[in-house]
Amino acid sequence: MDGAAPVKHVTSRQLLVCLTIAILVAAGLPIAAALAQTTVPAPQPVESAPLQPPAAAVQPAPVQAPPAAPAEPAPAPSVAPPAAAPSPAPAPAPVQTPPPPQPAPPVTAQPPATAAPATPTVDRNATLAGKPGDTMGVDTLVLAPKPALTISGQTTWDRGIETLAGIFQRLENDAGRLGLKVAGRPLTYFAETDDIGFRYEAILPVDRLPDNAAQLGDVRAGSTPSGNALRFTHKSPYDDIDSTYEGITAYLDAKGLTVRDQFVEEYVGDLKDPGDAGFEVNIYVQPR
Repeated sequence: MDGAAPVKHVTSRQLLVCLTIAILVAAGLPIAAALAQTTVPAPQPVESAPLQPPAAAVQPAPVQAPPAAPAEPAPAPSVAPPAAAPSPAPAPAPVQTPPPPQPAPPVTAQPPATAAPATPTVDRNATLAGKPGDTMGVDTLVLAPKPALTISGQTTWDRGIETLAGIFQRLENDAGRLGLKVAGRPLTYFAETDDIGFRYEAILPVDRLPDNAAQLGDVRAGSTPSGNALRFTHKSPYDDIDSTYEGITAYLDAKGLTVRDQFVEEYVGDLKDPGDAGFEVNIYVQPR
């Protein structure tokens, strides 16, 4: 083997045989017998599964990296308290487009409102024709009828005023019983006269006629005298009224006037005191 012989390529099997011989020589065993008994099996295919580590083997603990220092937290931004939210401004009202002008409807003339008639004032001292207007004591006028309660009777001249005062008081009492109001001064219609006495119709003006005539008894519902008339005024005690009638007769003769024989006296003063110097009576004479 020391010559310069060319190097031969040794296979793995040949190498295995050489190793076996070397081991036998070292052990003092016969080489021929060992070679005869030794059969090198053909190499088996190597399994691809990885070998398990021995059970007793202690797995080294994995080296843990030292924990990283915690990152210093960034300072939190200062949070200012929330400002009060401003109250929302009211939403502007939607602008409405005015409708196009419509033609005005034709104006219909309305009839003037009729005012309700005013309730007449009831005056128990009212006369048939107001206050005298003629300075000579004679007025020409037209009398309007008024509702009245009346009662007829007859008496003497001596008891004339006393009788009439009692009759007028009775009529006033009847008016109150019937719910009526006295609406004027009492009157006497002289229907017939003579030297002893007279036949009369006592008249008391009221605000309206009674509703139930059956409650009147001998009292009647009527009206005051109406139509054209002359009014003469007497202002002195009632006992002197004859002189006033003489003046009326002279006036009618001078004027050539023909009148009815009936006269109407309206007592402005109180009949309870006929001797009063200021006693006032209106005397109405109606032409024919």
